[in-house]
Amino acid sequence: MTLQIEKAIVRRLVDEVQTGGDFAVFDELMDPAFVDHTPAPGFPPTRDGARHLYQVFRNAFPDMVATIEFQTGEGDLVTTRKTYKGTHQGEFLGVPAIGRTVHFDVIDVLRVRDGRITDHWGVMNIASLMQQLSAA
Repeated sequence: MTLQIEKAIVRRLVDEVQTGGDFAVFDELMDPAFVDHTPAPGFPPTRDGARHLYQVFRNAFPDMVATIEFQTGEGDLVTTRKTYKGTHQGEFLGVPAIGRTVHFDVIDVLRVRDGRITDHWGVMNIASLMQQLSAA
């Protein structure tokens, strides 16, 4: 598999699942044995854990858009720096909806093998997001 194909698979995850909320595409792209090496607190490091995390974000920020700032890769690893932006319209980690538009940055490294995403390592600026939610 070429790096361009691997990057396109990750872009589909960002565009169609994270932004578009299409969980049929999530099922298509995420390997059943997926492992999240840096899971969000309270979420298991599995495919089901990743699905639940994405659903929590979609419920809290239904208009969320993920914008890829840049993408690079080496071997079967694709690194993507993204900015998320959305309106807080539902409860998120105990914080009730405030109706304010927020944004935060994420860097993800995803392993793509045989056309499916098998592993994740990432850094999310959750402190920035929570600060925006608490500044209501």
